[in-house]
Amino acid sequence: MRYHNITKEDMLNGDGLRVVLWVAGCAHHCKNCQNPITWDPEGGLYFDEAAKQEIFAELEKDYISGVTFSGGDPLYLETREDLFLLIQEIKKKYPDKTIWLYTGYQWEDICELPVIPYLDVVVDGRFIEELQDNNLPWKGSCNQKVIDVQTTLSLGKTVLY
Repeated sequence: MRYHNITKEDMLNGDGLRVVLWVAGCAHHCKNCQNPITWDPEGGLYFDEAAKQEIFAELEKDYISGVTFSGGDPLYLETREDLFLLIQEIKKKYPDKTIWLYTGYQWEDICELPVIPYLDVVVDGRFIEELQDNNLPWKGSCNQKVIDVQTTLSLGKTVLY
């Protein structure tokens, strides 16, 4: 897995103060994406042990609510396995921290992936410039959904966060 950046004390990509991993690789190529540099799966840096420990050091802080995965698309096919292992490790080590994931895929297409039960919130759907609304919390266009994953899984129907 490759990544472009680790953002610390981020307030824009999820609830509370968060650490954000900006993963490399995206097949959606949304028009006027805010991060087109992250599309190339070979771009950025190799996600190594030092990068993982940088994220863990942030998650150790009481005031950090959790981690957010964005990009690129964290569910880019070539990234999924490595990402799943990282998310499992985070959930085990930091069970009280929330895990958010941004993806261009629709919830209906990803809801059965093995990583989903480990997530707290998924922001789904491609960014669509014509539907952009800068007043929406945690998403760029009104077609996207901010999904409460755990409630959705327990009720068997999509519940928005």
